[in-house]
Amino acid sequence: MKTIKTINAVGHVLCHDITKIVRGEVKGVAFKKGHVVTKEDIPELLAIGKDHLFVWEKKEGYLHENEAAEILYKICANEYLTPSEVKEGKITIIAECDGLFKVDVERLNKINELGNIIIASRHTYFPVKKGDKVAATRVIPLVIKEDQLNEAVAIANGTPLMALNPYKKMKVGIVTTGNEVYYKRIKDAFGPVLKEKLSQYGITDVEQVIVDDDKKNITDAIMSFIEQGVDMVLTTGGMSVDPDDRTPAAIKQTGADIISYGAPVLPGAMFLMSYYNQIPIIGLPGCVMYAKTTIFDLVLPRVLAGDMITKQYLVGLGHGGLCLTCDTCVYPNCSFGKGSI
Repeated sequence: MKTIKTINAVGHVLCHDITKIVRGEVKGVAFKKGHVVTKEDIPELLAIGKDHLFVWEKKEGYLHENEAAEILYKICANEYLTPSEVKEGKITIIAECDGLFKVDVERLNKINELGNIIIASRHTYFPVKKGDKVAATRVIPLVIKEDQLNEAVAIANGTPLMALNPYKKMKVGIVTTGNEVYYKRIKDAFGPVLKEKLSQYGITDVEQVIVDDDKKNITDAIMSFIEQGVDMVLTTGGMSVDPDDRTPAAIKQTGADIISYGAPVLPGAMFLMSYYNQIPIIGLPGCVMYAKTTIFDLVLPRVLAGDMITKQYLVGLGHGGLCLTCDTCVYPNCSFGKGSI
């Protein structure tokens, strides 16, 4: 820090706030710490009695907080994440589209261990909407050693710490099973629920067929959708372990690779995840029809973002996999599904 004449301060950075007081009119900060003095600022600074200013004396190997914040943003974001205006060493990172937000937590922690710089984010695998805030960077001191930023850049190693994967526009087939629905003893209530959930992600190319409880008929319906070129098949009904629940066996009969039948999530324990030549075939338990938030709400954004669902991921959902079924659901802004990365 050094003192210079105000008339010579253009391009220098203020080391403290400067207050302007006009009796009966205004009292507040006219220029904030970190402000870069411009030619137009000089008359106003002189008018409020500042003939001299305390400014940051730029030295080799040091960066101003705003310069450092720009570097932090660049090591954080992929092409679908945009920055706010840099201010006082802070940048907010904003989603440019709907999608699945991801964070490399291990590298994030290593950078936050360096000291004097902060990167705060939402949970990894968080479903976000266009315009949502997903992360923010902050530099603590007004000036920071360039070496510290170089360490952060080295940890990032050319790959952004964060990514936003846009949702894919998928064609979806729904196979609804059950004699009671097929023979119109009751009205199907599952299809409308699924179509509503899919529409929230921009998925409107959806077809549904209703079949009886015959295992071969269920398998044939699934394969028919695959032959038609769908990107995902959802099956409903017959997903428990009762003798007359035949949907899991019908899915297996297609030749699909069964990733898991069952998951440590409530609601959603009888969930089935499988792939037929990388096409997801998902068996949905009855809770998806009547519960506001279930395992389907955890898995669906990842599938639509192009992630392959693994056994390891589903097992990890047990930590954080208990929905509290609150009177007013605020998912995804709650603990449900946040334990697993």
